[in-house]
Amino acid sequence: MASRRKGRAGNPWILFVLFFTVISVTLVARHCYPNPRIVQQSQHQYWRKVPLKSTRGIIQDVKGNALVISETMPAFAIDPSMVKSSDLEKLSQVLSADTIEKIASLMGTKSRFLWLKHKVPEDEAAVYRNLMREIRAIRRIDEPYRKYTNQRLMSHILGFCDNDNKGQAGIEQAWDNTLYNPPGQKIVVRRPGSQAATLFEQDTEHRTVTPVITLTLDSRIQYVVEKHLFRTAENERAKWASAVCINPNTGEILAMASYPTYNPDNRKSLTLDALSNAAISRGYEPGSTFKPIYLSIALERGWAKKDEIFFCPAKLKVADGFIRESDARVALGNIDTAHLLIKSSNVGMAQIGIRAERTKTYESLQAFGFGRESDVELPGVAKGILPYPENWRGITPANIAIGQGLAVTPLQLTTAMAAIVNGGKLMSPYIVKEAVNSSGELVYRGEPKVMREVLTPETTAWIRAAMRRVITEGTGKRAATTITNVAGKTGTAQVAGKGGYAAGKYVGSFIGFWPYEDPKYLMLIVIGEPSNGRYYGGEVAAPVFKSIVEEMAELEYYS
Repeated sequence: MASRRKGRAGNPWILFVLFFTVISVTLVARHCYPNPRIVQQSQHQYWRKVPLKSTRGIIQDVKGNALVISETMPAFAIDPSMVKSSDLEKLSQVLSADTIEKIASLMGTKSRFLWLKHKVPEDEAAVYRNLMREIRAIRRIDEPYRKYTNQRLMSHILGFCDNDNKGQAGIEQAWDNTLYNPPGQKIVVRRPGSQAATLFEQDTEHRTVTPVITLTLDSRIQYVVEKHLFRTAENERAKWASAVCINPNTGEILAMASYPTYNPDNRKSLTLDALSNAAISRGYEPGSTFKPIYLSIALERGWAKKDEIFFCPAKLKVADGFIRESDARVALGNIDTAHLLIKSSNVGMAQIGIRAERTKTYESLQAFGFGRESDVELPGVAKGILPYPENWRGITPANIAIGQGLAVTPLQLTTAMAAIVNGGKLMSPYIVKEAVNSSGELVYRGEPKVMREVLTPETTAWIRAAMRRVITEGTGKRAATTITNVAGKTGTAQVAGKGGYAAGKYVGSFIGFWPYEDPKYLMLIVIGEPSNGRYYGGEVAAPVFKSIVEEMAELEYYS
């Protein structure tokens, strides 16, 4: 009995089996079911995810010509843990003292990644590539960047992106979500037992479609408009200038230009003045280009008649001020209603302004879109200034009738004039023809949209005939061309300043449409504050209009 108990107590195999079982379970647990926190910490010793900046879609014109595309440029980073003290001297020949100091502060730490420079030009990239042969810690990572294929052409429309490929202006900003493609990743891998690092790319998702924004603009027409507008603005030493060309029957914007301009590829050109898209954001007093719109309202409301005769002295006393003709020494005498436009009579239009009922005039001008933001697919749209009728005191009603005392944007005036050209329909302007996102879905299509009918066809036909006579008999003769019959209206306005109008500052403009018999184009030219001696719209803006019309005719002939 005693000997049996002794055998059991002294059996060594029981302890061995227990010990082996514990060891086996522990090994299986450690290798097959490791603690996630420990795994994450160990992996960070060998690799690091580096987010890639997102690629973006294409912006193209109505003909399918690419205006903005995404390409790659080299960028360079460094692994501070791999930098040797002897490397710092070589790096200091290329990098700034601040960057060298930052690298030195990270040496010997767990930091594995530091950007050196983004979007490096090719000539400078060669210097970094030479360093890579001597310093193994430097790595090259290709980054996407936006290439504007025509440099400054359409710059105010296209806009630009920041260093993170985020849209900052124009279409790039307004359609940022559509143009955006989800980013991928670069993973920096350090192999055990080796100082070498390997970079490989990993997409977050499979993408098969590049986003595309198609504009209504024709880059050929845009080039012609910009060429003549910018040349005149520079020759006349203008502070600003703008042009808008649309299809008056649909509201499609065919060209839109603003001066001064900039090159999206050159960040040094991004000054505050250059970034402003005057066509949609600058308010100015339109002067006599406003008269066809005001007269059309007066005819519809019964405040003027088509066969009426107006007596027009050189100046007219109105309340607390005077309304003068453009040449205050010349009285136009007795003229009919059509000649209020043909001769651009301020005194005659002022007489209508005095008669007009203020609240109804205000409502009619609002119906034309003045004092309201346009719904064009761009950021930074201004609504202009249309004073409330209770503030139309003294000479104000007469000033409104001649295009002073209110502020419009070039796009507002062009859109309003289109209603006269197309028979009375106020069309919503649009500049995006269609938008396709990264999933291949058509998320937007621009189409003609009638906002409201503001005039009768009879009134618009009469106004168009008078505007044709502005070219053949009146102030717009410099816009006449043998290529086609055009109709239009000149405008010259003073520039508002503190306590009144600024001395010697004017805005010259011309708005016209063609062919007169069946209008397909409507264009406004505005030259803001020219300082080379000339400022009348018939002198500085009408010739620009003519040059553009003639060159556009050549484009149609060869297309």
